[in-house]
Formats: sequence, C-alpha cells, structure tokens
Amino acid sequence: MLSIDRPYWHDRIERAWKSAPIAWLSGVRRVGKTTLARSFSDALYLNCDLPSTAERVAEPERFFRSLGSRRVVLDEVHQLPDPSRLLKIAADEFPALRVLATGSSTLAATQKFRDSLAGRKRTVHLLPVLVSELPAFGVPELRRRMLSGGLPAALMSDEPAPDLFAEWLDSYFARDIQELFRVEKRTPFLALVRTLLRQSGGLAETSSLARLVGLSRPTVMTYLNVLEVTHVVTVLRPFHRGGASELTHQPKIYGFDTGFVSWSRGWNELHAADYGQLWEHLVLETLLARSEREGRPVHFWRDKQRREVDFVVPGRRGEIHAIECKSSASALDGKALSAFRTLHPRGRNVVVVPHERTRERRLGALDVTVTSLETLGDVLG
Repeated sequence: MLSIDRPYWHDRIERAWKSAPIAWLSGVRRVGKTTLARSFSDALYLNCDLPSTAERVAEPERFFRSLGSRRVVLDEVHQLPDPSRLLKIAADEFPALRVLATGSSTLAATQKFRDSLAGRKRTVHLLPVLVSELPAFGVPELRRRMLSGGLPAALMSDEPAPDLFAEWLDSYFARDIQELFRVEKRTPFLALVRTLLRQSGGLAETSSLARLVGLSRPTVMTYLNVLEVTHVVTVLRPFHRGGASELTHQPKIYGFDTGFVSWSRGWNELHAADYGQLWEHLVLETLLARSEREGRPVHFWRDKQRREVDFVVPGRRGEIHAIECKSSASALDGKALSAFRTLHPRGRNVVVVPHERTRERRLGALDVTVTSLETLGDVLG
C-alpha cells in the first residue's frame, strides 16, 4: 500500500506519547494501522506475527535497554505470548521510551491481556478514511467514499470489490474473534454481523436480533460487546436528563464503515434515497474522531413521540450541541430540534450538509448553523 501522509493521526499519536509512554493504536483489520505505524521513520518497527520478533523481545529488559532513546513499534502485539507483561516492563522500567503498540481490539478486552496498563497508555482509535482525508487519497468524490467505504484498499480500488468485504469478514472471524475471544459459533456470529450492518443506524433490540440469527439473548449481548471492543460496531446511547418523554435505554448501533453497510444491503450503486443514510455515518465518524481526542462522548436523542436528533455532543460550560445530518439545508423541518431545545435549551443547533459553506439561518424560533463536514469541528469549538 502506498504510504500516504495522515497528519491528523500522526498528531493524535504524538499527543498520546506526551502524556504516557505507550500509545495503543487500535482499529479494525486493514484500516491502515500498519502503514501508519511504519510511517514513523525514527522508530524501530517490529511485526509481532513473526517468530523472530518473539525471540528478539524474549528478554524485555535487554531488548528495551538496547533501544536507547529510539521509539519502537510493536505491530499486532497481541500475537506475542505475554504482551501485557512486555508493555508493562517498557512503561515501568523505561519511562523515557516511547512505544506504539497496535491491535484490532480495545486493550485488555481479550484473554491475552492480564494487565490493563492503567495510567501507562493512551488509546488512539484509527477510523476508516475520514472525509477530510479524501484529497490525500486522491478521491475527490464523496459518492465513492460512501459506496466503497474507508478501508484504503477498497477506497483506492478502481472498481467495486465485493469479494473484499466477504473475505474481510472471514479474516476478521479467524484472526480477531477465534484467536482473541474464543467464539466458536461462526455462522450465527457472522449472521449477527451482517444483520447489524444491514440495519446500521437503527435502534437495537436484542430480543429481535436473537430471533433473527438464532441465538439466545445473553449470547447476542456477549457478541455485541465483542463487536464493540473490536470496533466493528459503534453503540450510541441515548442522551437524556430524566425527562419523562425521553428515550433512556435503547441504543442505536452503527456499522463501522459505509462500504460494508452498502455491501450488506446489496448496493452496487447509490440512489438519491441512499445518500442520507450513508452521510449520517460519515458525520458520525468525524464526531467519533473528535470525541476520542477531546473526551466528549457522542449520543443521539429521541423521545416517545419518535422525534429524533441524529447526534448530541457536550460542549463547554454545560452546553449540549444538537447535530442533524441532511443532504440539503432545506430538508430540515426543525420539529425534533425544537422538541429537544424545550428540554435542553443551551447549545448550538447544527445542520451538516455536503459541500456547504458555513452560514446562519433562522428556523422557527431556533438559530441554526448550516455547515460542511470539513468545518464542523470549527463550528462546535
């Protein structure tokens, strides 16, 4: 894969290193972790899939001492026999050393990690290619990003590659699920994955999911946790502050990539009705990148009258920003925003529209900011 400069993610890792000796780079298979890790030219890169790497780090103190002040990348570190011990020694005995460790799942979510490394690490979750990164990847069309998704290999392919998505799922189950989580029910597990991708962006009801894929409700809940910690789904919890009319428990589940969502729905091309759903996913990815950097969680809001605000994020001084995703600014009627602001009056009302210049408009009694995805971060502050 051609190395492409990704300054946003470089900065995230450098920030992580400033506050902890270990930067944990997680993300789904083939999202670009290895390419990003190799781009730190001043670091020693080690592929932990190789037996020679296990031999090289078998005596951790001697190995880390030999590095001096050089940075080290431990790619796919979970493949080592005792990865948490190795990283703990690096952090505790060589605090000036900087380690970039990569893996598909959240650290300590698997049986391989006996130590969570609390206080010794900062996590960076690498997302599929963000809209702001498309020019660097030579992809000018938003439509292509929606249909092909944000895994670099799929995004940069000259033609649609449906086999890539099916093969990816096979690899994901074999390498991430069976090896790390000991999940043995391949067929119903993958059926659950495909169902969640097909229903991406909808409210999740575990009993219905269990019936659809032929699993018990407790097993579905266990598998959902596995899918969340391996970043294949994003679970959004509803925002509420005790209002009697607000949804308080039932979450929404989003698939991790628009390409997989399109593939699971059998879309070989996009029609106008498809844009809105996939646009919502792209906005969420940008909000997630911001959320992890700033520690501000992303929610959605819905009331018992089924009025819904796509995304809700906390701002400064107790503000709550409400974000709607629309293909055009004229598509917003404002009823859901008005209902939300009746209960939560402080915060910005934002409508995110593709390729839209930032401007203010009045919608009933509300002040609304219309903006593009590229400038959303500036608007939210």
